[in-house]
Amino acid sequence: MTDCLINVEFQSGRSFQQQIREKLVDLIKKDYFGESHLPSSRKMAQLLGVSRNTVMLVYEGLVDERFLISKERSGYFVNPELSENTLPETVQAPQKTQNSDLNWSERVKKIPSSFNTLHKDKNWITYSYPFIYGQIEPTHFPLYQWRECTRIAQSRGNVHEWIEDYVDVDSKELISQIRQNILPKRGITANADQILLTMGTQNSFSLLAGLLTNEDTLVGLEDPGYPDQRHIFNAARSKLTFLELDDKGVVTGPQLSDCHYVCVTPSHQYPTTVTMPLERRIELLAQASKDDFIIVEDDYESEVNFHERPLPSLKSMDTEGRVIYAGSLSKSLSPGLRLGYLVADAGLIKELRELRRLQYRHPPANNQTVAALFISQGYYDSHLRRMKILYETKWNLMSEGLKKHLKQCQVTETQGSFCFWIKLPKPLKSADLVRFASNYSILVESGDSLFAQPSSPQNYIRLGFAAIPEDKIEKGLEVLGGLISQLLKEYPQKVYATN
Repeated sequence: MTDCLINVEFQSGRSFQQQIREKLVDLIKKDYFGESHLPSSRKMAQLLGVSRNTVMLVYEGLVDERFLISKERSGYFVNPELSENTLPETVQAPQKTQNSDLNWSERVKKIPSSFNTLHKDKNWITYSYPFIYGQIEPTHFPLYQWRECTRIAQSRGNVHEWIEDYVDVDSKELISQIRQNILPKRGITANADQILLTMGTQNSFSLLAGLLTNEDTLVGLEDPGYPDQRHIFNAARSKLTFLELDDKGVVTGPQLSDCHYVCVTPSHQYPTTVTMPLERRIELLAQASKDDFIIVEDDYESEVNFHERPLPSLKSMDTEGRVIYAGSLSKSLSPGLRLGYLVADAGLIKELRELRRLQYRHPPANNQTVAALFISQGYYDSHLRRMKILYETKWNLMSEGLKKHLKQCQVTETQGSFCFWIKLPKPLKSADLVRFASNYSILVESGDSLFAQPSSPQNYIRLGFAAIPEDKIEKGLEVLGGLISQLLKEYPQKVYATN
C-alpha cells in the first residue's frame, strides 16, 4: 500500500493504544489493507499524531494475537490465515407477507412496559445539578484499589479461581468476607450455608418472589415504597397489600395480621428516609411470631450510614429465623457492580440456590473474586471511612440549603440517609417541576411512581446528593427554590406552556 488515509477521533478516558488497536482491528476485518503492507510505524504515528512507540506497541500486540504478521525489511501485513475464516455470504432476507407479522401483544402474559416505575435519566451525568438518587460521582470510585485487586485476580496463579464455572456455588472468599467484615457491623452472625450471593437486591426480591409466593400468597409492601419490588411480586402473581406508614415506619397491628410476608426498610424507609425506632422493631418481630409471617428486611444503605450509632438490624434481633435479610454493595461501592446477598436459614438458602442455578447459575465469578480481594485487603473499610465523611458533609450542605432555599416545601430529613423526601406546596405537581427543572440542567426525581395507590399524592419529589459535587449543592438548591417559586406564581399557565 503506497498510501492510505486513517483517522482516529480520540476519546478522553481511553488510552491511545486501545483506540488505535480498535480502529486497526475494524479495518482488518473490513479487508481495508488487502495484501498490501500497513503504513510503517513512523508513518502511522505521523498520520495519527501519536508517538512511534505507541504505534509499535499496537503493531506488536496484533502480531502476538495473529492479526498481523511481520516480514523483515518489508513491514507488517494482515495475516492471510484470517481470510480462511470469512463469514458466509449474506443472503437476501425473505420478503414478509402482509400477514406475517406476529402480534406479540396477544401472546405475552405480562406487560412490563406498562408498569409505573421510576424512570432514571440515563444521561444524568450531563446535568449541571444531578440530584439523582442511587448514583455516585465517578471520581469517588476507588479505581486504583479496584484495579490493583483486578490485577491480582488476573495473575496466572489466581486466574483459576474465577475462570471456572462455579455452577451453583459462590466464592468462598467473598462469602467469608461478608460473614467476617460486613454482617457483624449490623450485628448479624451467619454460617456460610446461610448466605447466597445475588445480582443485587432487586434480583434478591425476584428469587424470593419466585420461590415463596403464588396467587394465594399475601405480601405486604410499604406505601410509598420501592416500585420495582412491587412489580416483581406482582409479576409472580402474589396478592399485594399496601402498608400504612407513620413517622416510625410501618404501622404494626391489624394491617399485618393476614400477611404471609412483610417487606420493610427499617434503617431508612424507602423513600421517606424515616428510621424505625427500637420499640417499633420489637413490636414488629413480636407480631411476626404471633401472626406467623416472615419479614423481608431490605438494609440497602446500612454500609455507608454515617450516623454514629445506627440501630441494630431486625435480623440481628431475630431469634426464630423469621427475618430474611437482603444486603448489597451497590450503595457502598458501585451501583454498576450488581452484587448483593441474602441471609436466611440454611434450608431456604439451599432452595434459593437451586432456583438461581436455573436462572443464571451464579453472579459473575470475576466480580466475586475481585470484590473478595477488595474487602480482604482493607480497601473496602478504607473506602467506607472516606465516603462516610464525604456523605455527611454533603448531607449537611443539603440540609442547610433546603432550609434556606426551599422554605415553601415540607422536608423530611434523616441523618445518615442518602436522600431528602420533599412535599411540594399545592397546587404544584412533581412531574411538572421535574420537567421544568430539566430545562435549567437540574435533575430531580418525581415521587409519583413510588406510591402504589391510584389516588396517591402527586406533589412529592426526592433529592439525592451522592452524585452531585459538593460545590454545586448550594447553587443547585438556590436555582431549584427559585423555579418552585416561579412555578407557583404562574401555575398552571407556565406548566401548560412547557407541556
